[in-house]
Amino acid sequence: MTRPDFLYLALIAILLLLDYFVLWPVFLRRSQTNPGRARIWIWSAWMTMLWTLVAAGIAVWLIEARAWGALRLIIPHGWRLWGAIGLVLALAMTYGRTVLKITRSKRSKRIKLGNPDAEKYSPHTRSELGLWMALSLTAGFCEEFLFRGYLIWAFQPMFGLWGAAAFSVVVFAFAHAYQGVKGIVGTGIVGSLLTLVVLISESLWPAMALHALIDIGQGLVAWLVLRQVQSEGDVAN
Repeated sequence: MTRPDFLYLALIAILLLLDYFVLWPVFLRRSQTNPGRARIWIWSAWMTMLWTLVAAGIAVWLIEARAWGALRLIIPHGWRLWGAIGLVLALAMTYGRTVLKITRSKRSKRIKLGNPDAEKYSPHTRSELGLWMALSLTAGFCEEFLFRGYLIWAFQPMFGLWGAAAFSVVVFAFAHAYQGVKGIVGTGIVGSLLTLVVLISESLWPAMALHALIDIGQGLVAWLVLRQVQSEGDVAN
């Protein structure tokens, strides 16, 4: 690694700490008075932060004139490509069945959101759902670039491939510490699976697609559940 790499790692650390110690507490305070605006604010802040980090990472990569293959930012070939397509389709069908289950259910309260705090940052309206889609695509590309791409590359000389991969999973999990212990564990599991996808496919693109689809699916499910719960409340009133 060169000096720009160390500066870039420092920037990643600073922004992740800023997210946990500044952005998230501010969001919680704002959500007490205006939850909708608070959600839009935190999503916008996250997207700005992630794209800033990716832009800086790409700049470092270009300055050092490195091959994109070293970052695994290449399209897989052969069975790896078809395997990745199969995984994406399987995940899409899984969320499709969940969406159908919710839309056909008369009582959405039977379907619970996985994280007790998920309602705070999940989309509640159609317009919020649109912005959530943009956030999901951002997270899919940017977080895979950072955690499964750059961090594994940066720490592989020190820890070896699997050690660097494990380290990136730990950092990825604790980057979502605002979701609580369950969120850290759940994110760690998802991060481990995405890491395996990257290492097996030798490409970031399948993991980016899966990551974005996971976030989109979770947001869509949450929106449907919260919308139905609100409708039931209106009927009861």
